[in-house]
Amino acid sequence: MSPKKMVSETPVEEPQTTPQPKPERKWNYKEVLSWAGTVLAIGIMLSILFRFNPFTFLKPKAEPVATVSAEVKLPEYAPSGGAQFSLVRALDFDTEIPEGFRQFPVKYTIQEGDSIFGIAKRFNIKPESILWANYDLLNDDPTYLAVGWKLTIPPTDGIYYKWKEGDTLEKVAEQYQADVQDILSWPSNRLEITNPSTTNIEYVMIPGGYRELKSWIVPLPFAPRSGATRVIAGPGGCQAPATGPVGSTAFIWPSYNQSLSGFDFTSYHLAIDIAAGEGAPVWASDTGTVIYAGWNDTGYGYMIEIDHNNGYQTLYAHLSAIYVSCGSNVYQGTTIASAGSTGKSTGSHLHFEVRYNGGFVNPWSVLGY
Repeated sequence: MSPKKMVSETPVEEPQTTPQPKPERKWNYKEVLSWAGTVLAIGIMLSILFRFNPFTFLKPKAEPVATVSAEVKLPEYAPSGGAQFSLVRALDFDTEIPEGFRQFPVKYTIQEGDSIFGIAKRFNIKPESILWANYDLLNDDPTYLAVGWKLTIPPTDGIYYKWKEGDTLEKVAEQYQADVQDILSWPSNRLEITNPSTTNIEYVMIPGGYRELKSWIVPLPFAPRSGATRVIAGPGGCQAPATGPVGSTAFIWPSYNQSLSGFDFTSYHLAIDIAAGEGAPVWASDTGTVIYAGWNDTGYGYMIEIDHNNGYQTLYAHLSAIYVSCGSNVYQGTTIASAGSTGKSTGSHLHFEVRYNGGFVNPWSVLGY
């Protein structure tokens, strides 16, 4: 019997292994953005495909609108066989501001600082049309407006004429260089074209009518070298000397401002109204001799006139203060006064005239621009 092999019961130790930590996953932000963009694009495509707006929750919910399905029938129109009646709206002649196209005249209340020029621009008509319509009040004088006066503002350019006994359409049209047909067709005149009747007419609008305006400016005598030798009438005049500095004829603006605040040069306003506040300095437009310095009753208020001893004279009106005396010599740019609103004026400005050998010259033609 063969001997049995001895088996060792000593356990065999297996080699131990140390567990390794799992590698940490790092996110690639570019990859994340790429996936997010892909998901968003797919979502937008699906919403377009199924007409689904995922942002409807941002919109305010609309209130349900009640609908009426019943059909409402209006009564049939049955014209009356009797007299027809209509509602006529009364005209408001005290309207302050025009609205749209006007067919009738309105009343405007003059306020502080108003001028005919400014009012005409506001109503989009010519200043002459306002003067023609208010002759009884203004007497063709565009410079004097009293606060509180009510002016008649015609609806269009032309003459708003007060009808007189014995007038005829033909005679009035000829007098004011207008067309009879234009008078007949103007709505506010209410004249029948085929058989016009002027009975009970108080005023008539003459579209395009025209007449000459009376110039309100009083011509003043000039200095000896200008052809006049007598003393200027009025408290501010004096006997001008026969000698004095001669102007250059290169006139400068007599104030800081070079814009208008009132009337421009016209056939009835032979000057320009320069924008100048109360107390603004006024200086001589050219060298010369003062031949008037003081108050003037004809509407100029405090006024200065300078003879430039070369045929030209300049006049400065509505002044609030005067710094020169009659007979003194002044030089171009010398401060001679302060602007104001004396005389026939409702707002501060400088009335500036240029005269040459007894006639009036448009200041724009001699002033530098």
